[in-house]
Amino acid sequence: MAFTLTSNSFSDGGTLPDAQVKAKGDTSPHLKWSGAPEGTKSFAVTCYDPDAPTGSGFWHWTVANIPADVTGLAEGASPNAMPAGSVEGRTDYGPAGFGGAAPPPGHGPHRYIFTVFAVDTEKLEVTPDNSGAVFGFNLHFHTLAKASITATYENKGD
Repeated sequence: MAFTLTSNSFSDGGTLPDAQVKAKGDTSPHLKWSGAPEGTKSFAVTCYDPDAPTGSGFWHWTVANIPADVTGLAEGASPNAMPAGSVEGRTDYGPAGFGGAAPPPGHGPHRYIFTVFAVDTEKLEVTPDNSGAVFGFNLHFHTLAKASITATYENKGD
């Protein structure tokens, strides 16, 4: 069985809805995963915009230590309805928790890549103060499998 990620909030390859846009809703999306490999002890979730004009992309969400018996996150789970024991990291906006899409006006469409990681340990050594790079570093050494879906959003300045 393949490790897969889906969402009721948006379709893979579709446009990110207003609910997941910083200025219009700033709500974390629904995510559901299945087919985690044997040996999975926890999950992690990230949202990354590789098209941000920063030279290093932009982290919109990092979550680790989601218990292995959890198979999804409800829309709006961040920050107050996350699974017990999970840790949301700092976004590139500053605070921990989900931060919606906000590309510069006229910059063109940006991709928002949501990824779920099957992790080989119950706890990654991360805190709410850690950046996406620190979460990524820890995930590099503990990922059994990952699945992604991508949506786009463009700020046309209207």
